[in-house]
Amino acid sequence: MKLWKGRFQKEADPKTNDFNSSISIDSRMYRQDIEGSMAHAAMLGEQGVIDKSESEKLRGGLRDILADLDSGALRIDPDAEDIHTFIEGELTKRLGDTGKRLHTARSRNDQVALDVRLALREECAGLKPQIEELIAVLCNKALGYAGSVMPGYTHLQRAQPITFGHHLLAYAEMLLRDLGRFDDALKRMDVMPLGSGALAGTTYPLDRELTAKLLGFSQVSQNSLDGVSDRDFCAEIAFASSMAMVHLSRLCEEIVLWCSWEYKFIELDDAFSTGSSIMPQKKNPDLAELIRGKSGRVFGDLMGLLTMMKGLPLAYNKDMQEDKEAVFDAVDTLKLCLTPLIPMLETMTVFEDNMRSAAARGFINATDCADYLVAEKGLPFRDAYKITGELVALCIRKGLTLETLPLEEYQAVCPDFDGGVYQAISLERCVEGRKVLGGPAPENVRAQARRVLGLVQGQE
Repeated sequence: MKLWKGRFQKEADPKTNDFNSSISIDSRMYRQDIEGSMAHAAMLGEQGVIDKSESEKLRGGLRDILADLDSGALRIDPDAEDIHTFIEGELTKRLGDTGKRLHTARSRNDQVALDVRLALREECAGLKPQIEELIAVLCNKALGYAGSVMPGYTHLQRAQPITFGHHLLAYAEMLLRDLGRFDDALKRMDVMPLGSGALAGTTYPLDRELTAKLLGFSQVSQNSLDGVSDRDFCAEIAFASSMAMVHLSRLCEEIVLWCSWEYKFIELDDAFSTGSSIMPQKKNPDLAELIRGKSGRVFGDLMGLLTMMKGLPLAYNKDMQEDKEAVFDAVDTLKLCLTPLIPMLETMTVFEDNMRSAAARGFINATDCADYLVAEKGLPFRDAYKITGELVALCIRKGLTLETLPLEEYQAVCPDFDGGVYQAISLERCVEGRKVLGGPAPENVRAQARRVLGLVQGQE
């Protein structure tokens, strides 16, 4: 059945039908389409646009269709133009002329704008618990490794000592922002467009606020043109998904590095690793690599949405049929990536001794050595910086570290040094002394982990 058939004198070419069809994508919105139609039918009955008895029949018929689709008794026709046409056609088949009244005061333009919002509202509601669970895993790991010293890096060069717990909590903070982005997108999406019609509203006396209330929206769209042509919310959710994938990808990049023999900071559980078809010794972090790779797919979804919308005149254009495939793929891919990542992190083995050993070999306490000269001996920082740089060069020539360099060597470079320098440059002391808010001191890490856990578990 073609809802637009009356204007045309001949059947559409099958190629036109195939190209025009969106049923393969929008069939996932059957529940939202039926819920929207039930609210619309209820409002039409309340407003006297149709008889209340017909409104009841429409809602009853729609409930039956929903139950049959959920149970599998009714299957969606893959040859239907879209989910809206399929459901209305099935309703008319069951109710006759009464079914034809459902589309009164409604266009597919405002209908699909509603369905997509309803569907994405549910998709985002499903995403948030997964992100919160990942944050909780990171926080619990951080509590367990709050004092485990590791090198912090800049430019992939060992820089300063931090703890593994502190490092993991950086990702927890990123993911908290991701939750905020989804929340913000949901707030702006909380607008009910039904009643906008094709683009110019309708002459029927609709109660749009009633429809919004029945569907759980806090407000209705204020401009009918914008109501049918707005897809900002799709781009926002695709952007929120993209930023989350950036963060997952960065974390997975580090997992890949940490698993390598060159680092060997962690080992993934066998259940979340793969092997090689030819090299029996291999244990590959394929899941982390796949997540890293799938980030580009989500970025492409966002770029596709932005490019699709950038040159469209008002109001609805068929280009916008592409919105669902892109935004649903972005959300689906993020969900897919979160699913194995959570248990993969939860079950990984952490090699604290290897992290501590790497920290000891990288002169990452050089800044603390300079700070010792400033705080204990009163030297200007720039002088202390130069002296420490000379000591590092000396250690490299002699194959030593700052911890193993004899005191007389220190004093040959700067007589102000005394035995207190060794306590000042102890890696554990270096970390414990960084108590400034946001720093890696173990007490900070534990407090931060508990704070974030409280946020995601509703305790704050």
